[in-house]
Amino acid sequence: MACKQETSRLSEIKSEQIKIDSTYKEADSIAFFVKPFKDRINQVLDSTLAHAPKPLILDDGARNTSMGNLMADIVFEETKPLFKSRTGKNLDFVVLNRGGIRSVISAGNVTARNAYEVMPFENYISVVELKGSAVRELITFLASATRAHPIAGMQIVLNKKGALESVNINGSPFDENRVYHVATSDYLVQGGEEMGFFKHVNTVTHTDYLLRNAIIDYFKKVDTLKATVDDRFIQLNR
Repeated sequence: MACKQETSRLSEIKSEQIKIDSTYKEADSIAFFVKPFKDRINQVLDSTLAHAPKPLILDDGARNTSMGNLMADIVFEETKPLFKSRTGKNLDFVVLNRGGIRSVISAGNVTARNAYEVMPFENYISVVELKGSAVRELITFLASATRAHPIAGMQIVLNKKGALESVNINGSPFDENRVYHVATSDYLVQGGEEMGFFKHVNTVTHTDYLLRNAIIDYFKKVDTLKATVDDRFIQLNR
């Protein structure tokens, strides 16, 4: 004779908001235990790595900005030798998303804490191989974007009406019949920002290199951050 098993069903869910404010007091024993770790982290994060003679910001140019150019140039410089050593191939250019840069760099001492503020996400650098047709889609996206997405290794020139005037990659005219190797973040490769051209990649090389670590490594190598608005992406007045 089979036994009938009673089953319980959830009939109600209750919740209560617990407000955390100044009425909660710090536990001295926990604060004492954490203090040496906290002090060491602050020491590392606040040690000066470089110097910025002027602020690097995200709104000082219409099509490219000093902060965006710094980020793209860092990725290009730090990724190029790594990609070459692993694959024997040359990195052609870099494209990042404006929304991924979460802070600016003020004039003065530059620290590792600044790198965490600029890039708080655990995003890694990836290098994708794109056919010329996909690069054409990328260029069209950049030309029509309302925000200045950072690029390096590429120059895009638009005419007065916003149509493409010229595109050069590493000093040579864009060739739709070849493939290009593009450094970007794994977030974009995985579909972030709805950049559809990354759906058509031939191959992806995962560098296992955090974008934030590339920033810190670059800060350690240079004495002064000199990024400016330049002609890598411009729209002509004529």
